[in-house]
Amino acid sequence: MTASTHWLATAASQAVLERGGNAFDAAVAGGFVLQVVEPHLNGPGGDLVGLFHAAADREPRVLMGQGPAPAAATIEHFRGEGLELVPGAGALAAAVPGAVDAWLILLRDYGTWELADVLAYAIGFARDGHPLLASAAATIARVADLFTESWPTSAALWLRDGRPPQAGDLHRNPALADMYDGLVAAGTGAADRIARIEAARTEWKTGLVARAASAFVATPHRHATGGDHAGVITASDFAAFSAGYDEPLVCRFRGRTIVKPGAWTQGPVLLQALGILDGFPDEALDPGTADGAHLVLEALKLALADRDAYFGDGVDVADLLDPAYLAERRDLIGTDASVEWRPGSTRGREPHRPPLRTDAGPAAAGTGEPTVARSGQTRGDTCHIDVVDRWGNIVAVTPSGGWLQSSPTIPELGFALGTRLQMAWLDEDSPAALRPGFRPRTTLSPTLVMSGDRADIALGTPGGDQQDQWQLPFLLRVLVGGWNAQAAIDAPTLHTTAMIDSFWPRTWTPAGAVVEDRIGDDVIAALTARGHAVTRAGDWALGRISAVGVDRDRGTVWAAANPRGAQGYAAGR
Repeated sequence: MTASTHWLATAASQAVLERGGNAFDAAVAGGFVLQVVEPHLNGPGGDLVGLFHAAADREPRVLMGQGPAPAAATIEHFRGEGLELVPGAGALAAAVPGAVDAWLILLRDYGTWELADVLAYAIGFARDGHPLLASAAATIARVADLFTESWPTSAALWLRDGRPPQAGDLHRNPALADMYDGLVAAGTGAADRIARIEAARTEWKTGLVARAASAFVATPHRHATGGDHAGVITASDFAAFSAGYDEPLVCRFRGRTIVKPGAWTQGPVLLQALGILDGFPDEALDPGTADGAHLVLEALKLALADRDAYFGDGVDVADLLDPAYLAERRDLIGTDASVEWRPGSTRGREPHRPPLRTDAGPAAAGTGEPTVARSGQTRGDTCHIDVVDRWGNIVAVTPSGGWLQSSPTIPELGFALGTRLQMAWLDEDSPAALRPGFRPRTTLSPTLVMSGDRADIALGTPGGDQQDQWQLPFLLRVLVGGWNAQAAIDAPTLHTTAMIDSFWPRTWTPAGAVVEDRIGDDVIAALTARGHAVTRAGDWALGRISAVGVDRDRGTVWAAANPRGAQGYAAGR
């Protein structure tokens, strides 16, 4: 079974499974297709975080595809450029791209297929064309003036006779297809499948991509701040980085084990929120009721405050998951909405307190990661794919970054670099400070759920700061309410904006709550009466969860996908 945020990625992955490939072959094929068909949501210049449990492995693992800050990306350099925050768009905000290398090592270590066969789907869509999504066309329209006035290489790729394309137009990207072909060609003459993949990795890190990207971004260009800056990433930064694996964090909730990536992501937020809510009875945890929605919002505020005070690359957050600490946090939840930013204090550590900026107002309802329109702000997002196979391999991967609107298109490559460094602070005392060689704390956060010693659910969603927030109501409905996965995805959901936005311009909205209208006027009225500053998002606006799983009692597998936007798809046999 496969589920993803785009039907063509699901189709490619399922085709691999039908032809005998395993879940890892399928996920990699679908992942590269996502780079082509959701270019406003991810690309080769971006990053990814994955979770998987291989049938042959005793424990689940984290697939780490988040590249670090380049060697010259120092706080001093950014301050010298007159900046107080890392810009939300422009190559100065580029971390070392990690997604391609991560897909390649997953294929090398756990797949069975040749790279040429896995990449054939993405190469075909890039060279022969794919129908442009309505959301992609809308994104291009929003940044068309920026492309025309300041980013001519992006205009050349994405505009047609100087005008934005229409939804459904066939879009081709021959430079991107050539780049993928170059990875395959690098392995010509290599001794075996693994050697051919290793040759592709070397080509990615030391060949055309590294040379072209570093040379191109050295020319100053427009950034989200409205100023012009040069990028600092170099070919040696590409060569120095390798994707890899990481140990997950876990918690117990209602007899199941929830698996997340560590504090270099926002993953522990979900573990904390579940730990806080675990102390309430089942009947109080229905997100579709006023009481349940209130508890979800308040638990998330507490967990997100801890994220912004403590999380970062190399930070140990085990004390934040201690049951006694979570019980203290649980006791802070009252009957009314909290309006303060309330991180905890544990093990003698005092929380770091970033600035609380409220001047820009709340983010647009239902959106995730911000990018740029001219010198202002629009919103971007990310994508997701889940696969489970007949042998019991199960994988969830959330790729993002390298959006077409992130920074100017590199013409020889057909893609742009990402802007993940915007999540780092220009403050030496922050646990998420900008530091060369350190990973910026990412919002990418897939999830596994285990029964006993095996993972039997894999899920995730786009959404930036909302990723774990939207997964929480889903898990409460499935693990507490007994809902099936598709019903839980379809159900109206919500999230809080009363946290420090992970993305430029890093704002905070006290008491902010965004809800889908289908949750009901009575629930919305009750939340408002409790002091929540409620924004109605529309009936079908929040969340893009997909999921796959194993029903061990029936000996079957299942998949579920998000109906919002009529874009995600689940398929299987």
